[in-house]
Amino acid sequence: MILRFAHPWFLLLWCLIPLWVWSRNAKRFHQKLNFPSGATLKKLPVTAAQRFHPFLHLIGALAWILLILALARPQSGLRQRSVTSDTIDIVLAIDTSTSMRAIDLGATDDENRLDAVKIVAEKFIETRKMDRISLLSFAGLPYTKSPLTLDHGWLTNRLRELRTGELPDGTAIGSAVVSGINRLRDSEAETKIMVLLTDGINTRGEIDPIDAAKLSVDPGIKIYTIGAGSDGPVRMPVRSFMGKTIYNREKLPIDTETLQQIADISGGRFFRARDGKELDEVFQEIDKLERTEIELDEYTLYTEQFLWFAVAGLALLLTERLLSASRFGRTLA
Repeated sequence: MILRFAHPWFLLLWCLIPLWVWSRNAKRFHQKLNFPSGATLKKLPVTAAQRFHPFLHLIGALAWILLILALARPQSGLRQRSVTSDTIDIVLAIDTSTSMRAIDLGATDDENRLDAVKIVAEKFIETRKMDRISLLSFAGLPYTKSPLTLDHGWLTNRLRELRTGELPDGTAIGSAVVSGINRLRDSEAETKIMVLLTDGINTRGEIDPIDAAKLSVDPGIKIYTIGAGSDGPVRMPVRSFMGKTIYNREKLPIDTETLQQIADISGGRFFRARDGKELDEVFQEIDKLERTEIELDEYTLYTEQFLWFAVAGLALLLTERLLSASRFGRTLA
């Protein structure tokens, strides 16, 4: 709520109020009655009307304060904003194959690759408040976890639900690219992008990743590819014959050449994330590259409030005049 005065210079009239009070209270303005001796009058009891008489000046002063406020035209305003922006539609395609169970990107020893990806992806979603985002998981085949939506709270819950082993195992990069393109093809957004993260090589699917990437050119979809995972052997959890979880050291190759070609064909970029810090930096870089332009049109709607002050001031002034004409207005000089 904003308060302002349309004619604030009228408030200078407040300086005349003390002069008005003085003129009403000055003895030289009172009518006097000559009496031989005031000693007798002083012995008379003080009535309630005489005690109330000074408050008449206070009521009158308050009345003029309110009337002058009304002249200054007080206004209350409600500030509103109109937001316009160039929309961006985004598909997050995240690999959930069993290789994402490897432990090399997380901050702790029990945080696997998928856990680390979900943390940075959630931070990325939080920064894209004006954009519609879709979530796609893929392993041996792609699966849409969320359509394009502005409900990022609901989207984040779907992201947190991602698990390895829910889909047939394998890495169908080409199928994931086609699924993401189909999700964005009919979008009317100014910019359409796909962020595809994988830690492996295309081993499943009926379409080659390079052929799939060519389908992104006509609808103008940029694909940012991320190869996630270290170059050397990594800790991979497996079940022993006793049913316990043990860790083997395995080397999991990543087809960086194919990911680079997908990005180049679509006009996007390829990123390599070998640890958790690089993974976080990659998503920050993508966030900077695809930033929404936001324009704020701010305005304030004002409502006149002078009537309340005018009515209250006139009511007090009328009260003061009526009381002054009654016994409350009479006092001994």
